[in-house]
Amino acid sequence: MHPFSQFHYCPKCGSDRFVINNEKSKKCEKCGFVYYFNSCAATVALILNEKNELLVCRRAKNPAKGTLDLPGGFIDMHETAEEGVAREVLEETGLVVKEAIYQFSLPNIYVYSDFEVHTLDMFFLCKVEHTDHIEANDDVTDSFFLPLSDINVDDFGLDSIRKGVAAACRGWVLR
Repeated sequence: MHPFSQFHYCPKCGSDRFVINNEKSKKCEKCGFVYYFNSCAATVALILNEKNELLVCRRAKNPAKGTLDLPGGFIDMHETAEEGVAREVLEETGLVVKEAIYQFSLPNIYVYSDFEVHTLDMFFLCKVEHTDHIEANDDVTDSFFLPLSDINVDDFGLDSIRKGVAAACRGWVLR
């Protein structure tokens, strides 16, 4: 379902004359406001320990509750992607990010409250201060390191995370 179908009123003036302008926007016939539907920015942390194991989390909430995930989430307003990934890692695992190195991005559709949010998920290789004490907070019920050889991408519940883990593992295996 295209996001257009879920927006019936102009966010500026409230008019119900909010019509499709083109494939990316809607326009209000009353006030002239044009709204472009763009992807939301999100981050994903790839964290390896000294044993070359990947930090994974178990999702506490839908979508994909109970499946594996990686630390990360939406970037807040006025945050850089690096600040966002560091904040999300701290909130979800208690780990402090020392360095976040951009790797790649993947488009995604994240279903929140039955609403499809188009995101651009930016994957970062994160170096953290200590990996000996990991917490499970915020949106996760468990956090643990998993050997790369034990990773099954089908255990990850979100499409972009499955694709990202597969791409990252291919890159790590080739090194």
